[in-house]
Amino acid sequence: MSETLATGESGAMYRRIESKVLAGLQPVHLEVIDESYMHSVPAGAESHFRLLIVSERFEGKSAVQRHQAVYAILADEVRNHIHALGLQTLTPGEWQTDQARNESPECLGGSKAEA
Repeated sequence: MSETLATGESGAMYRRIESKVLAGLQPVHLEVIDESYMHSVPAGAESHFRLLIVSERFEGKSAVQRHQAVYAILADEVRNHIHALGLQTLTPGEWQTDQARNESPECLGGSKAEA
């Protein structure tokens, strides 16, 4: 059974990412985090995301191969809509051993660097 944890409101891009990853990787745990609010983008931009995906499909695959699988599933979104995508891809065994989550650093780009 997949578990999805939402953080904040879920717009169309959020739901699209969630739906495609659920269908493509059948994760046992999925977190889709819209971090757009942390960046210098218009409200509701849905352009910066972080994903935590725990899937048996990652067994025996390198980190690069896991990320390539996610990018293949989200190819259109990454090419046309998403500005930044952070990935943490784990097997269920890795997830059980270490549930620490990588937090994204605060954005200092654009007008925030001058503040």
